[in-house]
Amino acid sequence: MAEGNWLLIWSVTLLAHTAHSCPEKCLCHKASKTADCKNRGFTEIPARLPPEIQILQLQNNRIWRINQNAFTATPLLKILDLSNNSISSVALGAFQKLRYLQELDLSSNSIIRLPETFGNSTGNITLLSVKHNKLQKMERILLESLPNLKVVLFKDNPWQCNCNIFGMKLWLESFLYRGGISDGIICSAPGVRKGKDLLKVPYELFGACALRAAPVPPASSHQWPSSEQRAWPKHGPHGEPGDGSRGGCEPKARPRPVSLRHAIATVVITGVVCGVVCLMMLAAAVYGCAYAAITARYHKEHLGPVRQHGTPEEKEPFESSMA
Repeated sequence: MAEGNWLLIWSVTLLAHTAHSCPEKCLCHKASKTADCKNRGFTEIPARLPPEIQILQLQNNRIWRINQNAFTATPLLKILDLSNNSISSVALGAFQKLRYLQELDLSSNSIIRLPETFGNSTGNITLLSVKHNKLQKMERILLESLPNLKVVLFKDNPWQCNCNIFGMKLWLESFLYRGGISDGIICSAPGVRKGKDLLKVPYELFGACALRAAPVPPASSHQWPSSEQRAWPKHGPHGEPGDGSRGGCEPKARPRPVSLRHAIATVVITGVVCGVVCLMMLAAAVYGCAYAAITARYHKEHLGPVRQHGTPEEKEPFESSMA
């Protein structure tokens, strides 16, 4: 009986030790609450990580994917370093439940795209590094879900500076205005913008961009008539070549220049109308003057003598009053 109890206690102790022990190949430091798993050849996130760790170093491995809820067993993480791996995709909610996470390093991987959210509890991240990846864009909604960001590193990605990145441009301007720190976004395409700082690309080049206000219709609905394809300008605003495809930012059409012939015709017609009106006014003035002169002459010739001599009836009251 005693032997059985001893075996039970030993099994429970061993199970607890296994559940909370440091993964094989890793070094765990209880004092600093750090799990050092870098340079160990891992191809996935190691299992049985101590739940109390706050720093997890996984850089310089061969991890290729971050699955959903990959770190739910380590909810107290504050610093997570996944740099210099082979990560190509990050699942939606990959960092779910990491409410204390402050620094996330995803640099030097092969990430093509990031999800619209890292998880519903990652709002405390202050540093995010995605430099040295294969990102062409990032969703603005992802960046806005990280309200406490202070530093974000973007460099050495093939950023496509078309309509798909317009939201990032707006977010980055606001982020820097609030005092954030960034190494900037340098365009890799289209060719005319290659090597340019996204912040220095004029807004006019994004004039026709929609801000993802409506869902994108099926691809079949985007077929353009051949006549419109032939009429599509080969050069963007300011004489710059276009993006090379309509999937990018379509420049706003220039206003059509006013026809000089139409302008001259308008001026001539206006002048004629004004001249006719002036002639009519002059004729009216001449007629008025002539009528006034005739009326004055009539009064002088016919009414003047009557007023001068008067009739007996008109004189009598005057004479009686004199008497």
